[in-house]
Amino acid sequence: MLWRMKIKMTKRAQVVITAVYLLLFLSGILSLLLYSFRSGLPDWLNAHSVAYHCVLSGGFGGCVYCLRSVYLNACVKKSWDSEWIPWYFIRPFVSMVCGGISFIFLKAGLIALEAEQKQDRTDFAFYAFALIAGLNVDKFIAKIEEIAQSVWGIEKSRTKKEQDK
Repeated sequence: MLWRMKIKMTKRAQVVITAVYLLLFLSGILSLLLYSFRSGLPDWLNAHSVAYHCVLSGGFGGCVYCLRSVYLNACVKKSWDSEWIPWYFIRPFVSMVCGGISFIFLKAGLIALEAEQKQDRTDFAFYAFALIAGLNVDKFIAKIEEIAQSVWGIEKSRTKKEQDK
C-alpha cells in the first residue's frame, strides 16, 4: 500500500533510499554474524547456531544480490523502475527464509553436498549453500519444488508450471 502512495520522488532519491536500506540491512546481518562468532550466542540459541547462521547467510546473499541489482538497473542499464521498490525491500527477508530452508533440507538429507561423509567436516558448507540459496531464490525454490515432487509427489507451483512453458 505504501508504495502506491503518490509521493513525488526523483529516481535518484529512490535509488539512494533503496541502497541505504540494503546497506543497513547488510550491516545488521554482518553485525549479528560478527557478534555471534566473537561473543557467542545466548544459551537458548546456541543449540541452533548452524540454523541461525544459515538464515543470516541467506540474508547476506540476498542483500548482495539486491545491491548488485540496484547498481545494474540504476547505473549500468539506466532502467530504474519504481515498481520494483517493494521487491528490494522484501527480497532480503525472502533470502533469509531460503537460507533457513536450505539448512532444513541439508540436515534432513534431502540435499547432499558430498557423496561421502567426512569426519572433519565443518558447518561452512551449510553456510555457503545458504548464501547461494539467498543469492538465487528463484532457482533454489525451483530445486526445492523438484525435490518435493520426486520425494513426496507434490506438484510444482502454478508459477513454476507457467515458467516451464
